[in-house]
Amino acid sequence: MSTWTADEMMTVAASRSLRDGQVCFVGIGLPSTAANLARRLHAPGLVLVYESGTIGTEPDELPLSIGDGILADSALSLVGVPEIFNYWLQSGRIDVGFLSGAQIDRFANINTTVIGEYDEPSVRLPGSGGAPEIAASCREVIVVMRQRLRAFVSQVDFVTSVGHGSGPGDRGRLGLRGAGPVRVITDLGVLEPDPESAELVLTAVHPDVTVEQVRSETGWELEISADLRITAPPTEQELSTLRGLRTVGVAS
Repeated sequence: MSTWTADEMMTVAASRSLRDGQVCFVGIGLPSTAANLARRLHAPGLVLVYESGTIGTEPDELPLSIGDGILADSALSLVGVPEIFNYWLQSGRIDVGFLSGAQIDRFANINTTVIGEYDEPSVRLPGSGGAPEIAASCREVIVVMRQRLRAFVSQVDFVTSVGHGSGPGDRGRLGLRGAGPVRVITDLGVLEPDPESAELVLTAVHPDVTVEQVRSETGWELEISADLRITAPPTEQELSTLRGLRTVGVAS
């Protein structure tokens, strides 16, 4: 029996995707937890950038929001939001961006706008924030989200953030700088775009997860990599460090 939760496995897998010395555009929630875990373990030189304008922040606790004061307390530099986007993000200075969403499709396009028709949606979501610019301009994007059939759909109801559009070459035709999503990490496994079709394929499953489980939570005919891997379980150090991370104002 596993001694970790599915969310813990997902967070650890996401943290392992980050390399020492990278500049990472971080979002709140699982991406923030994964980035701060990586910085404490294998990537001490990871530079964390938050949308609110904090650069090189090293918070002792996890922030509640992108505007949490704890991010400013330890930041190397504080700049305005326009500078973060114009000078850092859109000019190609960010190595990797973390994104999530309500829906993602087989070409890794992300929806955080509406479920259903735009004019008469069944659910109106929070919207885009800075996600479209992150998806467009980071050198690479990592998506972190729980894998559920309602979220992993063949075609998103609304393209908030472009992944690989409708297939190979779309990003170039749209003039998007970055490589787009290179990895989608879920609580079940890891999906990566096929080099030729740009469609997401399953490249790894987490321990105790079957291919059938992943396929049952995917809204398209999911291809399986010929070199399918099993994700290495979390180490004791990874789990203890992760469980030791505390969010500002939340009792342990």
